[in-house]
Amino acid sequence: MANMDTAAIGQRIRAIRTQRGITLTELERRTGVSASTWSRLEGGGRRATIELLLPLAREFEVTLDELVGAPETGDPRVHIKPIIRWGVTYIPLTRRSGGIQAYKVIYPTARGERALRTHDGYEWIYVLSGRLILRLGERAIEVGPGEAAEFDTRTPHAISPAGGGAEVISLFGGNGERAHMTTA
Repeated sequence: MANMDTAAIGQRIRAIRTQRGITLTELERRTGVSASTWSRLEGGGRRATIELLLPLAREFEVTLDELVGAPETGDPRVHIKPIIRWGVTYIPLTRRSGGIQAYKVIYPTARGERALRTHDGYEWIYVLSGRLILRLGERAIEVGPGEAAEFDTRTPHAISPAGGGAEVISLFGGNGERAHMTTA
C-alpha cells in the first residue's frame, strides 16, 4: 500500500463512513481505535496501515480493495491447474493444504477396470453426469447422476466410468476427515 495516495484513501474511508451514517465516536466504540486516529486517517494526516484497515473493512463489510479504491486487476478468471492421473482429470476446488479437499473429477470413456487400491483417507463423491462403477472390495456399485457415495479409502477400492465418461464432485479427507452432511 506504499504506492496508495494517503489523502485519497482517507477521503474514500470518510465517504463510506458517512454514507453508512456512522460517527467517528461510534466507529471508535465499534473498532476500539480512537476517533482521533480515524480523523487523522480520513484527513490524510495518518498513513493507512493494515492494522487500521482490517477492522475498518470488517466493520464496513467491504474488501480491502474496495476500502482503498484499488484498481481492477483485469482478468477475473481463476486459472486452476488440473491434475491428470491414470487418464482422470482432477480439478482442485480448494486451495488450502490439510483438511477436506474438494475436486471436480472428470472420468474419460471407460478403458477397462482400474485396479483396486488403498490409501489413508475418506472420500465422498457426488455424480454430476454419466455413471460410475464404485468397487469396494468384492462389491461393485453403480452410481448415477444425483447420487452420492462415501467410503473409507483404506478399503480396497476403484472408481471407473460405466461406459461413457462421467463428471463427479469429490470431497477427500486425507487424514480420514469426513464430510458432514445435513439434511433438512
